[in-house]
Amino acid sequence: MAIPDYETIMLPLLKFLDDQKEHSTHDAIDHLSNLFNLSEAERRQLLPSGRQTFVYNRVGWARTYLKKAGLLESPSRGYLRITVKGLEVLKGNPSKIDVKFLEQYPEFVAWKETRKTLADEGAWSAKETPEELLELGYQRIRRSLAEELLSLVKKSSPPFFEKIVVELLLKMGYGGSLRDAGEAIGRTGDEGIDGIIKEDRLGLDTIYVQAKRWEGTVGRPEIHKFVGALQGQRAKKGIFITTSSFSNDAKEYASRIDTKVVLIDGEKLAELMVDNDVGVSRLANYEIKKVDSDYFAEE
Repeated sequence: MAIPDYETIMLPLLKFLDDQKEHSTHDAIDHLSNLFNLSEAERRQLLPSGRQTFVYNRVGWARTYLKKAGLLESPSRGYLRITVKGLEVLKGNPSKIDVKFLEQYPEFVAWKETRKTLADEGAWSAKETPEELLELGYQRIRRSLAEELLSLVKKSSPPFFEKIVVELLLKMGYGGSLRDAGEAIGRTGDEGIDGIIKEDRLGLDTIYVQAKRWEGTVGRPEIHKFVGALQGQRAKKGIFITTSSFSNDAKEYASRIDTKVVLIDGEKLAELMVDNDVGVSRLANYEIKKVDSDYFAEE
């Protein structure tokens, strides 16, 4: 079953607290995960930031909305309890509780009006939580940026493409100095890059690098020739970079051979450029903060 949105969670969460006892948030999450028959993979599925699960985030927002409407309360950190108002709601046997339902409570409306929407007024009725909307927006911006970068890389000249790869490898910790990397890469003068680069700044090992600005799919024969070149150089490691993509046959072959060969396609190349600030500049930084409950815990 798909992970329910935070509005779908509201009524089951309130029903879970119907015994009027204090329950921990983690117990509520376990109960709701079982109620919705979530698989282990769904229970562990993380937001794009990797810092929180979808289930935890959505239960957390269902809890926040119910609290702002006065239907439940937090008697202590990490614990929940239904209120008299919440019990009255359950006695009415509602078919569902959502944002529209909660708008009958003035305190919820007042809280809602003090907050800024993420995009427009419709964002408040979206099925995603505010964090999810922010994450999704970030991912869309990132994908668009990567697509634009890859388009520019494909149009660049061979020398400039060489410069891109050199700078990227240096940013990732390879190649020693810019001069070392520049001398090691781009020595063949073909429509790509062919050369050797240091694996670390001390030069304890070397990596054979080949990069091609191709439009078509790179197949197994090209990888086979690359591996042959590695063996001719007595090299144990290699990186094959392309602005296009690799065939499934090429990927399978690279995964089965003893020589360690890393395949970087155009999409991955653009992602690495974004991650390592190559060809991009920072536009803005946003910090997401939360209340520090420990700060307000009185001795």
